[in-house]
Amino acid sequence: QVQLAEFGGGLVQFGGSLRLSCTASGSAESFYAMGWHRQATGLEREMVARMWSDGATVVADSVKGRFTISRDNAKNTVYLEMNNLKPEDTAHYYCYAYSPKIGRDFWGQGTLVAVSP
Repeated sequence: QVQLAEFGGGLVQFGGSLRLSCTASGSAESFYAMGWHRQATGLEREMVARMWSDGATVVADSVKGRFTISRDNAKNTVYLEMNNLKPEDTAHYYCYAYSPKIGRDFWGQGTLVAVSP
């Protein structure tokens, strides 16, 4: 059974930094795509960043230049380095992984990132 475990959320001041990590367990295969989505109170979940196994990435315009995604395929782990955080970045951040061999995507439980003004 595949599970995603997220770490690194917390409270940070405006302009601060945090690093999120997410490790997928329960699969012997690496995931084709891994990434992060977020959902703020009252808003829909949105994609933040995604990285494919070949190294290609996509990053939302709202965080481009401030957030960096990386991954360690051997460890089935994806990271999100968040710099220059703003109050509008406050949200629950969810790890995402997709495996075409298994035929579905997977989601973590979410970790809260809160940025104070």
